[in-house]
Amino acid sequence: MALVLGVDSSTQSCKVVVRDAESGELVRSGRASHPDGTELDPAHWWTALQTALDDAGGTDGVEAVSVAGQQHGMVCLDSRGEVVRPALLWNDTRSAQAATDLVDELGADRWAELTGVVPVASFTVSKLRWLAGNEPENVARTAAVCLPHDWLTWKLRDTTDLDALVTDRSDASGTGYFDGRTGEYRPELLARGLGREVALPRVLGPAESVDGPGFRLGAGAGDNAAAGLGVGAGDDVVVSLGTSGTVFARADRQARDPSGIVAGFSDATGAFLPLVCTLNAARVLDAAARLLGVDLDELSRLALAAEPGADGLTVVPYLEGERTPNLPDATGAVHGMTLANATRENLARAAVEGMLCGQRVGVDALAGQGVSVTGVRLVGGAARSEAVRTIAPSVFGVPVTVPEPGEYVADGAARQAAWTLLGGATPPEWSSSGAPARFDGAETPGLWDRYREAADLHLSRR
Repeated sequence: MALVLGVDSSTQSCKVVVRDAESGELVRSGRASHPDGTELDPAHWWTALQTALDDAGGTDGVEAVSVAGQQHGMVCLDSRGEVVRPALLWNDTRSAQAATDLVDELGADRWAELTGVVPVASFTVSKLRWLAGNEPENVARTAAVCLPHDWLTWKLRDTTDLDALVTDRSDASGTGYFDGRTGEYRPELLARGLGREVALPRVLGPAESVDGPGFRLGAGAGDNAAAGLGVGAGDDVVVSLGTSGTVFARADRQARDPSGIVAGFSDATGAFLPLVCTLNAARVLDAAARLLGVDLDELSRLALAAEPGADGLTVVPYLEGERTPNLPDATGAVHGMTLANATRENLARAAVEGMLCGQRVGVDALAGQGVSVTGVRLVGGAARSEAVRTIAPSVFGVPVTVPEPGEYVADGAARQAAWTLLGGATPPEWSSSGAPARFDGAETPGLWDRYREAADLHLSRR
C-alpha cells in the first residue's frame, strides 16, 4: 500500500490525513491547534505540524506529501532564510488603506486585467505595501517573500536555500502579482507593493513535485483550491458555509471582475477557480438560535415548521458588515414583520433563508462571469443543519448535494500528493465513503426578489 499525506494548515489549526494513494482510504489522521491572532511567528505552524504528524503516527510509509494552507498572508525571509517579522495573516486588516492606494494608482480594471484580482487587505501585495510604508527596515532585510503553505513545504525540505522555495498556481493567484493565464509572476506589481523586487517561490505545475526527506513534496495549494479537490465537486458550484462563506467553481478561463466581487484565482488542476467570499454564514444561525433561546437542532426544526418564504418575513444577514457586497459597516435587519407573521418558526426560517440568500449573491456573481450553475455542492459546518440542506434548493433554484462531512482541504492535499506519486493527466479518482445526499426543490417564488428589495431598502436607510 503506497501512502500519501495531506496537510491543512488553516488559520485555527493544522490537520493531517494519511490515505492510500490508489483508493483514497483513510489510514490515520492527526491535528494540533494554532495560536489566535492576525499576525504570527511561522514557527508556530511548524510546531503544530510536528504535533499533528505525531498524532497521526508520523510519516512512516508515506511516499508523497502535499501542504494546503490559508491563502494570502505574508512571510518575509532574509538572505539566511530567517523570518524577518511575524507573518501577517489573511485576516489582518491593517493593510486596508494600502489596498485602496494600490487600486487608486493602477485602476481596478488594470489589476483585474493583469492578475484576475483587485487588491483588498487580505492579498499579499497589499500587505507588502503596508510593510513598505511602515517598516522600511524590515523591507531592507527581506530577500524573499512567500506564503504560509510555501514556507511549510520549504521547511519540510530541510533547507535554508531560498532557491528551494516553491509554490503552486492556486496560492500564487491570491498574491496580487501573479498571472494565472501565463503562470508567471508580474515583478512590476510586486515592486509596486514592496518598492523593489525580491526572490519569489518557483511555481510548480499541479502534479509536479520536489525532493523531500524520504518522500516527494507536491506543489500544495491554497485552502479553497484544495477543498475543491477534496470534495470532488466536478462541475458543481461549491458553497462552503463556515464562519464566513465562500462560493467557488472550476472554470476554463480566469475571471476578470473590476468590481472585485469575483476573485479570478487559479485552481489546483491547471484551470481556474473564480471565488466569492462573504462574511456572514454559520454565525447567522448561531445568532438566530441565541435570539430564540434554542440550540441549532431546534432552530432547524422551527425553520422547517414554517412555510417557504416565512410568510413575508425577511432577514438581511449583514451581522458583521459584509464583503460581498462590500459593506464593512453594514448591520443586519428583519424586514416585513407583521402581527400575523411574527412567530418563532418564521423568524427561524427567515434566518436560514437570509443566510442562504447572502450566498446566492455569490452564486449569481459567478454566473455573471460565465460559470454554468447547474448544481450546488454544499459543505461546511452549517451544511450539517437539516433546515439548511432542505431549504437550499428553494434559494439557489438548482439541485443541491451534500457530501459526508470531512477534512476536505487536507483530503484535497492528499489527493494532490497521490497525483504527484501516481502520475496521469488528472488527479486519481477516489471512492467516497458514501454518495452525497441530494436535495431537490423548486425555487420559492418571490423569495429572491423580496430579499434583494429588503437589502436595498435597509441600506438606503442607513
